[in-house]
Parts: sequence; C-alpha cells; structure tokens
Amino acid sequence: MTVPFLDLKAQYVSIRDEIHEALTRVMDNTAFAGGPAVAGFEKEFASFCGCEFAVGVGSGTEALWLSLLALEIGSGDEVITVPNSFIATAEAISFTGARPVFVDVDEQTYNMNPDLLEAVITKKTKAIIPVHLFGHTADMDAILAIAKKKGLYVVEDAAQAHGAQYKGQPAGSLGIAGCFSFYPGKNLGAYGEAGAVVTNDASLAEKIQMLRDHGQKKKHEHAWIGWNSRMDGFQGAILSVKLKYLSEWNEARRRCARRYNELLENSSIVTPTEADYARHVYHIYAICTRNRDNLKNSLAQKGVHCGIHYPIPIHLQPAYAFLGYKKGSFPVTEKCVQELLSLPMYPELSAEQIETVTTAILAEVHN
Repeated sequence: MTVPFLDLKAQYVSIRDEIHEALTRVMDNTAFAGGPAVAGFEKEFASFCGCEFAVGVGSGTEALWLSLLALEIGSGDEVITVPNSFIATAEAISFTGARPVFVDVDEQTYNMNPDLLEAVITKKTKAIIPVHLFGHTADMDAILAIAKKKGLYVVEDAAQAHGAQYKGQPAGSLGIAGCFSFYPGKNLGAYGEAGAVVTNDASLAEKIQMLRDHGQKKKHEHAWIGWNSRMDGFQGAILSVKLKYLSEWNEARRRCARRYNELLENSSIVTPTEADYARHVYHIYAICTRNRDNLKNSLAQKGVHCGIHYPIPIHLQPAYAFLGYKKGSFPVTEKCVQELLSLPMYPELSAEQIETVTTAILAEVHN
C-alpha cells in the first residue's frame, strides 16, 4: 500500500459540492479581491479564535510582517524568535528592517524555551514571536510574563496551530496578535495562498486593514505606506466552508496521533509530546529517531512518504549568515533537524494506512 505524506484530494472530494456553491456565489457577486466572502470569513475566524477581530491577508508571511509593521517595529529593533521554524518567521522580521534574534527550543515540545529568553533581551528588543510548531502551543504563561516584565509585544506565529489550545485558550488569542497561514496543506487550508491576523486590539486591527490595502482607510487617501495584501474572495469563501469542519478534522488528527502513539509505544521511536497545558492539533506528527535519513529512505522504498521539518535551521541558512550564528549555537534545534521525521498526517488517514506506516517503521528500527 502506498501512503502519501498528504492527501488534499480526499478532503476536497468530501466537501466538493459546498466548495463549488461557495465559489459560484463569489463569481455571481463579482467580488474577487476582498468583499463579502472575506468579511464573512473574518467574522467567523475571529469568533473561532476567541478574538474580536480577524484581518484576512495574502499569506501567513504577510500576517506576521504586517503585524510587526503595525506595531511600528523597524530598523534598529530586534525581535526574538526560534531557529526551529519555517524561514518565513524570520523573513517577516527582516522585512520590517528589524533584526531576528534566536533562542533555542524545548527538547520535549520543540517550541521556544522561555528559560533562555531573558539572556537575549536588550534595549533594542521590541517583540517576541513564539512559534506554535507542528500544532502544539508554546509555553505562553512564561513567555507572556517575561514580555510584560520587559515591556515587549508578543506576536504568536500560529501558522501551524489552527484550533490548538493553551490552557483552554485558542492559539492566536494570547498575544497582542496571532498570525495564521492558510497554505493548502495546513489544518485549515485555502486553495492557494492566504493568511490572517487575529487580535483584540481594535486600533491594531484597523492599522493592519489599512496596511494590507496600500495604507488607505478611505479610498485615495493613504495614511501609511502599505502593501497589496488583500485576501482573494475565492479564498475567503473556501475557508468559510472548511472552517465549519475544522474542529472535526482536528479531532480526527488527534485520533490518528493516538493510534500512532499506541503502535510505536514499545519501540525506540520517540513520539510527539503533548504538554499538560496544550491541546495539540498535529499539523505535523514528527517522530524522533537517530537514524532518520536511513528510515526515511527505507519507508519511501516501501511506498510510505514522509517529510522533514526543517532540515536546515534558520540560523544556518545562507540567507542569515550575516547574523553570525554558527553550528552549535542552538544545540537542541540542531539535534531536532537531524532526528525529526514527519509521518503522514491528515484527517482522512485510515487505520489501515497507519498500520502500514508503523509496521514499516518497526520492521526497520528492529533490524
């Protein structure tokens, strides 16, 4: 049996008629950039995240970037985040003119280690971006306490954490802003590029709304130098349809994770941790194994397709060599990138497919 890493078609088929009806409404309204479909989704997603406002934008990267711009972070400032993330987290900082500063991650959750934060805070630090990696929330109480003590903003990178929770609170609702990506493979994925910022700060929401539309609040009057980052009407319509199913799909992911955990329990494989404060939504189900590359190759030969998130940490990327970090700067992150293997994970994953994956893994690790 071939098991794909991701199967977007299985989900699409299950909601095809609703998707087509939603797209037809957009075409009938001819509201293709923004418009009622986007406004409707913004209202629904804000409610889902327990926030007053949601602002739809063109991507998760733009959600982070525009949030930082709206907080007036720029040249000469520093923003702290983690090197164990997709490069977009750092790019958003760089495109404001600020400098990314990294701290290592916790060995169990792979998220920001709050114990390391205060040591890298300087007079130039303006914000902290914890990344809720793989669908597991960071240790937000500790991060928020340090931010409050130092007078810093906390902007959550929740691009992988749609529906995840921290002590019962939705990811994205804990900092000044929460930033989401709706890239197609995400737990809540568009059929193209899209993103959103959620917040309870009315003035921040208004400023992001202006920045995404060339800095204008009123047509032809540009209070800020902004950008073209409006969400497409088609994507707003698609996301509204899919949002109705997100909690159900997240629970299916959690069931798949529990089954993986059960089948791999008595092996040398380290399965994902779910901290007592978190409700993991398993955007990625990443196991830890010392022979990661050999295992990945062996599984591929058996028709089981896996991924690696992320093989080169941000601090060792050529694009960020100018920051001066070296190999060994962040030992936990560097261990993660050598040992983490992302297994197939999507709501439609069958029990038989999970059995196939785990049987192939156990056969390899017991050889």
